[in-house]
Amino acid sequence: MLPTWREYLSEKRNVYNFIITFIILIPVLIFLPMFLTYIETRDGFAFTDPLLTLFAPIDLTWWAFSFIYIGLFTAIIHLVYHPKYFLFALKVYTFTAIFRIIGMYFLPLEAPENIIPLNDPFVQFWGTGEILTKDLFFSGHTSTMFIFFLTAQNKILKNLFLSATIAIALCVIFQHVHYTIDVFAAPFFAYTSFKIAELIENKFNW
Repeated sequence: MLPTWREYLSEKRNVYNFIITFIILIPVLIFLPMFLTYIETRDGFAFTDPLLTLFAPIDLTWWAFSFIYIGLFTAIIHLVYHPKYFLFALKVYTFTAIFRIIGMYFLPLEAPENIIPLNDPFVQFWGTGEILTKDLFFSGHTSTMFIFFLTAQNKILKNLFLSATIAIALCVIFQHVHYTIDVFAAPFFAYTSFKIAELIENKFNW
């Protein structure tokens, strides 16, 4: 792994890419937990989701976390051996997170009725420790897994990440963690972020 990164960073343009990636990523990572805490204090609006009214919520927390964190660790292990695509994935994630911040600010939502909260230990660790219920538009877990699908450099992994995206989407819907529109919107914003990152990389020949 180290020789791969050493070789990649031997070119000045790649060093610039590395630095710029973290310059835009780190402030977002610092700001996002504070923003999510702020979102929990705001009054939002709720609406009747036709799909969620068809069934009672089912607690799929451990299934969801299995897909989420196995997928996350697999993606990191895979991408870290591909410096160019690792940094590219971080850019895509950063832009997706910015879209989420904008979406949650301008479209504050109350949690769906009968929600079974998704108790995410990592999110609580980096935040205030409280369980979040209003980080809704759009689904961060679904969009992140779709980012892994878009950026994976292996066909088998692409198929696995796409399957995990669908599985996570179903989990958060069945658990009433998200409205249906939150889940359907997630891949759209992830793909838009992917194209923005692609345009930037092509522009600067990274």
